[in-house]
Amino acid sequence: MKKYLLSIAFAAAVASTSIAQRTPQPSNAAGLTQTVGVSDFTVKYSRPNIKGRSVFADSSLLAPYNQLWRTGANQPTTVESSTDFTFGGKPVPAGKYALFTIPSGSAWTVILNKNFNQGTDGYKQADDVARITVVPTSSDYTESFSIDFSNLTDNSANLNLSWSSVKIPVQIGVDSETLTMAGLNKAIAEKPEDVATLQSTAGYLLSKGKDLPQALSLADKAIGLKETFSNLWLKAQILTKLGKVTEALPIAQKALTVGAASGDGAFASYYKGQIEKGIEGIKAKLPTVKEAASTIKGKKKKK
Repeated sequence: MKKYLLSIAFAAAVASTSIAQRTPQPSNAAGLTQTVGVSDFTVKYSRPNIKGRSVFADSSLLAPYNQLWRTGANQPTTVESSTDFTFGGKPVPAGKYALFTIPSGSAWTVILNKNFNQGTDGYKQADDVARITVVPTSSDYTESFSIDFSNLTDNSANLNLSWSSVKIPVQIGVDSETLTMAGLNKAIAEKPEDVATLQSTAGYLLSKGKDLPQALSLADKAIGLKETFSNLWLKAQILTKLGKVTEALPIAQKALTVGAASGDGAFASYYKGQIEKGIEGIKAKLPTVKEAASTIKGKKKKK
């Protein structure tokens, strides 16, 4: 009896192990995350294979023309963004969406739908958040359906759907500058005495060449809270950008002195050379003695 019970237990254990064992799927699950500017995009989908069958045609078994396609296999393909964005020029709020397409020879319809849990059977056009038309392009042959990003910039990218010898490029847009400034302004409002936040905001404005008087004010505030070689050098760069090179030079030189006394390894290995090179550039922009004398003489005549 004991042997019999042991046999049953062993058989049950084997059966349980067999049921839990993973087996290869006809269409493998895939996913990718791509940062565009300050936005993170996550795509999850399954990759069907052609296996010698017809695809993208009037009578094809896979993704026939003029019929709604889940744009992948198995579960609905989803696209999720951490911020608001544009999809083929159409504004879309941050969130997660189902990706559907309607293939066609001349122009595809590409859709984002807010009900990301349903397949084509439960699809309702009323729930679309974006519906665009995209002209297909030719590409190298792809056996397995693929989604990827290309042509990345701070504000845009292409979301590419590729299968067989067809590629569908969808332009993604992100207003990174507005999003960045909103985030930085929020951080300053929450921590107005935080030196790193003040410097980050001033540095970003400098990099964009925008609102330089505001950038200078933020740099001055950071220096007042805690003077460092980095915020002194930041101020010198802002003054230079404003054309105030005479004011910028002593600030840059002070940054060099403060940095040398800081014992900061990053200063010695990187910033020292950068500041020294910057000082040479500032000196090259200083007016010559003759120009300065001419300016002073002109001012006296006006009086």
